[in-house]
Amino acid sequence: MDRFDAMRVFCRIVELRSFTLAAEDTGLPRSTVTDAVKQLEARLGVQLLQRTTRHVSPTLDGEAYYQRCLSILADIEEAEGAFVGAKPKGMLRVDVHGTLARHFVLPSLPSFLETYPDIEFYMSEGDRLVDLVREGIDCVLRVGVPQDSDMIARRVATLEEITLASPAYLELHGIPEHPDKLDGHRMVGFRSSATGGLLPLEFIVDGKVRTMSIPAIVSVNAAESLHSAARYGLGIIQVPRYHAERYIASGELVQILKGFPPTETPVSLLYPRNRQLSPRVRVFIDWLVKLFGQQRASFG
Repeated sequence: MDRFDAMRVFCRIVELRSFTLAAEDTGLPRSTVTDAVKQLEARLGVQLLQRTTRHVSPTLDGEAYYQRCLSILADIEEAEGAFVGAKPKGMLRVDVHGTLARHFVLPSLPSFLETYPDIEFYMSEGDRLVDLVREGIDCVLRVGVPQDSDMIARRVATLEEITLASPAYLELHGIPEHPDKLDGHRMVGFRSSATGGLLPLEFIVDGKVRTMSIPAIVSVNAAESLHSAARYGLGIIQVPRYHAERYIASGELVQILKGFPPTETPVSLLYPRNRQLSPRVRVFIDWLVKLFGQQRASFG
């Protein structure tokens, strides 16, 4: 194993905190991974990792070496990609909010992979908090205001939000004409993966944002279930317009309180602050920004 491959192996051990997981991640025998670290430590004359039966962590020297390795490996990848005709290559790992993936990313992905045929694309799906470094994820696409200050957040779009209910629900409870007239109404609660609490309804009234919590006899933590519960008459919901257009067109859901919209919701791309972006991540970010710019009309 050459020196640069050994650096890559060492970085994955630090990130995964495990020789075994690093071996699985790199597709190498565990003995090869262990030997690579031993050779690094022998060449440098320092201990890079502290090992116990259950845990591996970098020493102070190991942490410093890890940061230098990240920079060196990124420089090598960028240098190799700088030659005329060279295209980004390798595995690109992204984590995407499922609704955005199905409505925007996946339909346009063939054109991206046609442009960059040497990139392998892996997508995990969710809205949970992701440890990008530990899980080997290059970037994350999220809906909502980013909370993690350890990552760089680049806003790529804003989504128009609307308030909806089913015809059956409105026939039973009436059509509210103002947010102050929501007494006797109920919402389908959406439970935040970050806080575990139910998100309140939100309205812009006289130019000011007003949040309101009304009773929720049903709560969910997935967008598809939120729409289904509303269509079955279980309460009022607030969702991005693009995700509800087909239900509005079919008459399954009706937009209400049009004069008091929720605030728009940002869509952001997040990536580690302390990592230099590889060429494949950089071209994906640029492509994603362009994609959302082209489809801005679809947001509402």
